[in-house]
Amino acid sequence: MSGGAIGLTFLMLGCALEYYGVYWPLFVLIFYVLCPIPHFIARRVSDDTDAASSACRELAYFFTTGIVVSAFGFPIILARVGAVCSVGCFL
Repeated sequence: MSGGAIGLTFLMLGCALEYYGVYWPLFVLIFYVLCPIPHFIARRVSDDTDAASSACRELAYFFTTGIVVSAFGFPIILARVGAVCSVGCFL
């Protein structure tokens, strides 16, 4: 839980400091909100807790992994395009 709080603090610092002053990295919050949704859907759909793995659960892991990778990749793409500076991308 504290890792998420530290991550959000750095995200706000990367956007709100006057030197950086660009709020494009806040779109990463969309990925933070979307990340647990496939897991919740898979848990509701697949009620078989005895099975080691189910196709629905594996698909949810796949989508969650894609969303997490996108959350890391989006600031890098913004830095590459020049919308944010590299320090703001790092934060």
